[in-house]
Amino acid sequence: MTAPRRPASAAPPAGRGPGGGNRRHPGPRPRPFRGLARHSCANLASGKGQGRGFESASPSAPRLPALPLAFKLERRGGACGASDYNSQHATLWAAAAYSGATVSAICRGKKGGEREERFSWPHAIFIGSSFGKLSHLYHSKESRELISLELFATSNRYSSNSPNYRIFSTRSTIKLEYEGTLFTEWSVPEICFVLNKSSPRTELRCSSPGVHAIKPIVTGPDEEERNLFVDSSHTCFLWYYRVRHFFNNLTQVISVWVYDPENADPDELLGSAEEPSINSIVLSTQMATLGQKPIIHTILKRKAYVSNEKMKKGTWHIMVPMTRDDALKEIRGNQVTFQDCFIADFLIVLTFPLLTIPEIPGSLPISSPRGSQLMVSWDACVVASVVLVTDMETFQTNDSFHTWTRIRVPPGSLSDAERRSVADVIISRDGVFFLTNGVLYQKSFRGFLKLGRILNLPNGGITGISSRKWCWVKYLSKAKERRSNFAVWTENEVYLEYILLKFARLVTTTELKNILNLSVTATLTIHSVEYTGHPLEVAVFLSYCTICTVTRKIFLVIYNEDTKQWVSQDFTLDAPIDSVFVPYFVFSALPGLILWNKHSIYYCYHNFTFTGILQTPAGHGNLSMLSNDSIIHEVFIDYYGNILIKMENNVIFYSKINTRDVVKLHLWTNNTTRTFVLLSTSGYTYFLYALDNGTIQIQDYPLSLETRSVAFTTKDKCPYMAFHNNVARVFYFLDKGETLTLWTQIIYPENTGLYVVVESYGPKILEESHDISFEAAFGHCTKTLTITFYQNVDYEGLYDYFEMQHNNTGLVMVQLRPSEYSKTCPIAQKVFQIAVGCDDKKFIAVKGFSKKECHHHDFSYVIEKSYLRHQPAKNLKVRYIWKKYGCPLRLDFTEKFQPVIQLFDDNGYVKDVGANFIVWEIHGRDDYSFNNTMAQSGCLHEAQTWKSMIELNKHLPLEEVWGPENYIHCFSYAMGKPGDLNQPYEIINSSNGNHIFWPLGHSGMYVFRVKILDPNYSFCNLTAMFAIETFGLIPSPSVYLVAAFLFVLMLLFFTILVLSYFRYVRIYRKYIYKPLHNPQRKHKKN
Repeated sequence: MTAPRRPASAAPPAGRGPGGGNRRHPGPRPRPFRGLARHSCANLASGKGQGRGFESASPSAPRLPALPLAFKLERRGGACGASDYNSQHATLWAAAAYSGATVSAICRGKKGGEREERFSWPHAIFIGSSFGKLSHLYHSKESRELISLELFATSNRYSSNSPNYRIFSTRSTIKLEYEGTLFTEWSVPEICFVLNKSSPRTELRCSSPGVHAIKPIVTGPDEEERNLFVDSSHTCFLWYYRVRHFFNNLTQVISVWVYDPENADPDELLGSAEEPSINSIVLSTQMATLGQKPIIHTILKRKAYVSNEKMKKGTWHIMVPMTRDDALKEIRGNQVTFQDCFIADFLIVLTFPLLTIPEIPGSLPISSPRGSQLMVSWDACVVASVVLVTDMETFQTNDSFHTWTRIRVPPGSLSDAERRSVADVIISRDGVFFLTNGVLYQKSFRGFLKLGRILNLPNGGITGISSRKWCWVKYLSKAKERRSNFAVWTENEVYLEYILLKFARLVTTTELKNILNLSVTATLTIHSVEYTGHPLEVAVFLSYCTICTVTRKIFLVIYNEDTKQWVSQDFTLDAPIDSVFVPYFVFSALPGLILWNKHSIYYCYHNFTFTGILQTPAGHGNLSMLSNDSIIHEVFIDYYGNILIKMENNVIFYSKINTRDVVKLHLWTNNTTRTFVLLSTSGYTYFLYALDNGTIQIQDYPLSLETRSVAFTTKDKCPYMAFHNNVARVFYFLDKGETLTLWTQIIYPENTGLYVVVESYGPKILEESHDISFEAAFGHCTKTLTITFYQNVDYEGLYDYFEMQHNNTGLVMVQLRPSEYSKTCPIAQKVFQIAVGCDDKKFIAVKGFSKKECHHHDFSYVIEKSYLRHQPAKNLKVRYIWKKYGCPLRLDFTEKFQPVIQLFDDNGYVKDVGANFIVWEIHGRDDYSFNNTMAQSGCLHEAQTWKSMIELNKHLPLEEVWGPENYIHCFSYAMGKPGDLNQPYEIINSSNGNHIFWPLGHSGMYVFRVKILDPNYSFCNLTAMFAIETFGLIPSPSVYLVAAFLFVLMLLFFTILVLSYFRYVRIYRKYIYKPLHNPQRKHKKN
């Protein structure tokens, strides 16, 4: 099903009930009004007829300022009554008094007829609040009669034609909208032009850049004023893209064109266009004529893809490979202008196509309990893949709810109560997982499955599930094991889920007592489990108490999935025994989190050294007091450090990591709609609306503009002018002998003394060197810090080489941040990883060898036994495998050969290798040698050779007898024995001139393996294979051998000649004296 993308100016339709309440599904009645409608004349002063749970108002109740609420009052003559309360949502109720509120009332007389009245209620008593359509009772001292009052929250907002408010400038058309019934007109600056000043929905244009105050004038309490920051940018156009997937070659073709948001078709503005509009075709063609051409840049691997075809119908087509580990891409163009306007870069997430679980006819909905808030789970690395659980249905999307499907379960798989009791949900590559009544279920393409003992999970008693919040595509794991996808826990056990639905128990509370040295008699339970900002760590919050009646302590331990170690953190929280806290780790190098209950937000930053409660401008930490007694529903944190706290009534508070306070943002949507704040694939926030009719809609939210508007009012300023760095990646690999040099720069006003803080978290395996430069001019200071990360360890000649390598490899998290910070600063800190160890994408190859320059075929050949190292009894027949060995290099056996080793990674060629390396023939041939001797190579004692290393390591296969782990050089008197230095030197490098030479008496096929021998070159075991085929004319033998051979040959010739002569003579003589034919004579008859 396709969800229409709501224009930002369009409000979510409010049903007859508040965001999910209607006559058909009224939802639960809040406790304060139970039984209230049964009494025709409930007495507020005495509390009679108020029903169970009602809190009567008193003069001591707090007097709060008037809220921007539009009141609709119905007075039914002298009779008192209350209209129906239609809501699916309930919140906290508290008594409060409001004075001087102007009420717009529609009064109906007993004889019919209506008239509108506006009057003040100096002693109006506000009974409660919710974010639905409310029926409140007000008491007037003058009339002493009860009235029915309905409250609707009002809101005003704005939008532009540019998606995600990317362009908000003097060229933009700003759409204003007021939601409410008391609107009079818009108050705008004189330099701005409004299309219809008295219309609740109108358009605004501001000809001058700057901050413009926009405010709706209403009959009633004043509405809040917004300060719109209108830019004068020369960025006017945007990229539009569509993707087609080709599974036959695992590629994706991105169709790209340019469009102008102010002159685009509605389909382009909604993101549903399949081809460019006429205006976009003309614009793209004109830009292409001026030299414009889009380029797809990948953020992680730093690759670039361009179109190899000419533009067709105003569209470029770019082919990119499907990938999971390089999904973050950006569409950029050349610096080409048209009418002094540039094209804005466009960030996208493009991975393998994701499919949603199809809806099977006849299936039944699965949902949360009636009246519950929205529950959402998303894929940390593909934020467009989301699952949403409401109290009516469950929805899934793979494109940020531009389209969506329903997730339902087969009939009979769950009871009706179980289907409506979803407590939590998680989406992962293995499907969607529901937690219902303590049991975990999986919904996937294969069906609906109950998970239990058969998969190493408990059959019941599961109290929570949790998945990763932050995406780390690359990370280093020394254990070479896959990390977990999500965690499952009971009160006493923690389980981790791995790919292909494999569960493993991580720990029990009994084991944790031993690890933490806790009392055996104390009560220890698992409060919650949460993944940290580290790619390999899991945090477990423990509830500890000895006398569990009033309070308990919350402890925190962190488990590293790579090192298999538990570390107790400096975190302790005293809490009531029945309290519930929700943790959320922020995106930072050092462990840091926020923790909230219903009313307050606790923060713990900088590895739990900077802690407290987020304070409101009123000087306290209770957010409910500033949101009409609503409670916290959602906390949203993004990669830039922005923190949004959304209350159940859609009031939003804003903070930033590393700060101590929050501010209340402008009301964006009414309090009758169920909403959730999510992150789009472009890195922007949007509102998700769950409507009463069972559908989903989305709306872009201008977080940056809203926070700047509030900051302009509060005079909050960032302490520095700019914070720059050259950290281009989030993941760096450091191998042996390599260094990483980065710089960061901060510009700030004089006499403030700011600086850059460099913090790291992880094993202490790196050293740092800092170089600071300072410059001051025109009242501003520029401080530049250059940091070099390196490792200073010598791995040569160690007996415990592999252990030393293991101890000096690992993952180090690093962050750069200013020493001071505020909510108005654009970015909180720069976080990245440095992985010290072997990059599995790194490999070596011998220059000049390929698999494309020969006929592709396998063949067999025979190696004579005398040419083999181990001297077997028979010749060796070998099969040449072309795919494995590649094309052999043909050399005349008079030519010497020195391999040139080249280093590559996943981005291609890196450099030529200058380190020492060795070669050997993999089938055991040793009928080759080296032209350099040990003496010629400068050895001071006998160098290592294949023969000597085989003698020392007879128990090992040939490829393991000699390597960097046991290499000892021959250039020191202190190591080794003098020996015979006239032996061949069997170690090669790019500068020692050592070559391989071949026997001249025969040709042959050699398959070599090369290995890097230098122990200080790489953590990787770098090897490569290459094949050489020798050929040529066999040289002539010695003169004596030739003369002897000729003499024997001539002697044999003459002997045969003489013997043949005498033989011929005998035959000749025989037939001379004896005729060949005797004539027959006739005899006479007597």
